[in-house]
Amino acid sequence: MSEQEQLRSIRERIDAIDRELMRLISERASCAQTVAQVKRAAGSGDDYYRPEREAQVLRQVKEANPGPLEGETLARLFREIMSACLALEAPLRVAFLGPEGTYTHAAVLKHFGQDVRLAPMASLGEVFREVEAGGCSYGVVPIENSTEGVVNHTLDLFVQSPLFVCGEVLLRIHHHLLSSGPDVAHVQRVYAHQQALAQCRRWLDANLPHADRISLSSNAEAAQRASQETGSAAIAGDTAEALYGLRAVKRNIEDHPDNTTRFLVIGRQATIPPSGVDKTSVLVSTSNRPGALHRLLTPLAHNGVSMSRIESRPSRCVNWEYVYFLDIEGHSEDPDVRQALAGLRQEAQLFRILGAYPRAVL
Repeated sequence: MSEQEQLRSIRERIDAIDRELMRLISERASCAQTVAQVKRAAGSGDDYYRPEREAQVLRQVKEANPGPLEGETLARLFREIMSACLALEAPLRVAFLGPEGTYTHAAVLKHFGQDVRLAPMASLGEVFREVEAGGCSYGVVPIENSTEGVVNHTLDLFVQSPLFVCGEVLLRIHHHLLSSGPDVAHVQRVYAHQQALAQCRRWLDANLPHADRISLSSNAEAAQRASQETGSAAIAGDTAEALYGLRAVKRNIEDHPDNTTRFLVIGRQATIPPSGVDKTSVLVSTSNRPGALHRLLTPLAHNGVSMSRIESRPSRCVNWEYVYFLDIEGHSEDPDVRQALAGLRQEAQLFRILGAYPRAVL
């Protein structure tokens, strides 16, 4: 068989596979529509999005992946299929810190897929308020960065908000120097969010020591400004590059290649069933007395529950008293976790489970 005959045979096989894929995806979409009909008939029409179910599906895809595609790649494909099917049931409107083109925008798309309805907000406070008021089903907010630390404003908003944590997103942050100009040499000023400037400080010192560094409210705003000015560049990511018609004159200029930001998905959904691999976030406070924090955390150790994060913030009620944000491994319904939380509740002056939710899969 000649080379051309072999290629024609392979291409015919690919065409047949594509037709079968389309048939199966369409069948899956029809099942999603049937699910919506069943839920509406049962009066549970507001429960379309199931974070634990989606996490289980994506984990199963990665575990059962036969190759040659990477597990992450295959899971992203399924993420988009699920997003499109969910949109047939009930499109989700998700609030995030805008404008479009920010890393939070990218986190929304990573977690919910391309078929979500975007609702960019001017501030983190507006994200919380929009979800509280029911204008959006969910919100996505940054909580911590691997190099710059916790986002204090997000923690402070949780103290006063009735919302819950429904999921998390881990986004690897790759900063690019974006410009409409031809190369790095023409750049006279660099726009970026102050955190992006900090995360690229060494590269900027070495390569653009004389360029003005101008802090703006977001990297998306920086990209917008750079697209309108000659001699300007912005530090931003792939989403902003495509959205504002810029080109990356230098990619991956972050000082730490493993730079990652963790985002939380917030919503009004108080209870999410266990997915099998979960976290629980808790807000607690205790009196300011010797050994108080030790006694507060002792139930975790006694029940073999691992704490992955602790942050403190001023209570804003009494000087020098603090509230603590804890992330612990496991779901609040797991027996060991449930016992540990009961012990925490006894020791704490303030105790609130912010949410039990699936750990990030992608």
